[in-house]
Amino acid sequence: MLQQTFETLEQEFASDNDACIDAAKAIVECACRVILANLDDPTSPLTPPEQNPDFGAWLSSAVRVLHLDQVRDASFRKLISQYHKLATSLGDLRNTSGAVSHGRDGFLLKLSVHQRRAALLAADAIIMFLHEAYLEHEPELVRTREPYERFARMNALIDRNVGVAALESEFDAAVDITISLPNDDVITLTIEASRLLFEFDRDAYVAALIASREADADTRNSDIVDVNHG
Repeated sequence: MLQQTFETLEQEFASDNDACIDAAKAIVECACRVILANLDDPTSPLTPPEQNPDFGAWLSSAVRVLHLDQVRDASFRKLISQYHKLATSLGDLRNTSGAVSHGRDGFLLKLSVHQRRAALLAADAIIMFLHEAYLEHEPELVRTREPYERFARMNALIDRNVGVAALESEFDAAVDITISLPNDDVITLTIEASRLLFEFDRDAYVAALIASREADADTRNSDIVDVNHG
């Protein structure tokens, strides 16, 4: 969906259509939502509680969850404030001028190409600012939706210090894995064949599913034949 929105932004901007402002606003809001979904603490949430939060509320919450509002440097705090104003201005521009906006008579207010470019550059600046701050912020590892590859340094640290062994499981189509920690604690995981395939090799999962369906069908056919002969 985000990719489609970005493609719409490019297409509408190239076509001199004010709908590019709506797409820019949607991308900025999506960036804020992703940050909050990955970093917000459900026990003390900063996500806007309103049913339909305004544009500035999303940015404000994203800034807070990144702890950027706690920086003491006066010039940096001023920069944060300017980004708030930038977000609000972009939202106002979208509401009054976006071709598919909810602003009254918005479809009549055609902007010049320079104004459209200003709106897109503002959105780009906000997203890059948030993204750089996000990369510096360690996500909540228990809840993060980031991929495994995002944590290369942590992965390497664990792999250097943790031992892994696979044991025969008492369950069919499953394996017990023991993980030995540096403090001599041991974690045991039981992983079913289906889960292992689903998580690590989707093509193999599909192949196993097809073969299993065929095996079940053969078993049912054999049972039918046995019943008829009986």
